[in-house]
Amino acid sequence: MIDNDTKRLSRLTAILTQLQTKRLITAPDLAEKFSVSVRTIYRDMRALEQSGVPVVTEEGKGYSLMDGYRLPPVMFTETEANALITAEQLVIKNKDASFVKEYREAIGKIKAVLRHNTKDSANLLSERILFGHNAGNDRTSTNLADLQLALTRFTLLKIDYHSPDTNESSSRTIEPFALLSTQENWLLVAWCRLRKAFRTFRLDRIRNLTVLNERFEPHKMTLQEYFEISQKKS
Repeated sequence: MIDNDTKRLSRLTAILTQLQTKRLITAPDLAEKFSVSVRTIYRDMRALEQSGVPVVTEEGKGYSLMDGYRLPPVMFTETEANALITAEQLVIKNKDASFVKEYREAIGKIKAVLRHNTKDSANLLSERILFGHNAGNDRTSTNLADLQLALTRFTLLKIDYHSPDTNESSSRTIEPFALLSTQENWLLVAWCRLRKAFRTFRLDRIRNLTVLNERFEPHKMTLQEYFEISQKKS
């Protein structure tokens, strides 16, 4: 009985984390994630509501937390902290300066809530991990953070793009669709209104980027569907 109560408490805590992480989540999704029945998830949600958590139920859609509600800081396990520290060392090698800056600020906030012994271990680990690529920590672009926001907010961008093949620059209005990372560069997939087609742009060749005060209609296509269409054309 005690073991079952412990499992349920652990699941309720994990459900709270899921609710804080995602805008909307369904009972079937939660049931699959925690390997329980949908009915069990219904009971868990009632238990959270009875304990004072403002769970919002959208009929036929799922669950969310009331706007403005914030949970206390999450306590990371040592292995979770190690995973984040390892990722930090990889991010430091990234060639986009804005990405490095934003991640360092985020990881700083995460380190602030770590227990002292976990924090000491995380700091030791960060001193003992080295990724070999981009050894000089070169920065070749600064636009990734703005591009990420434009992509998720469906905001138009104007870019001045340099083509080394022709040694010419062109001004484009684009609709950001996806971001791809290679070992050397970040790539932006976007609908180019000048060419009236999807194009791929290297971030290090974007000479100037302006976020326009205009939104575009989201493309009804997944990234996987984009790859499949591209393969058929090639």
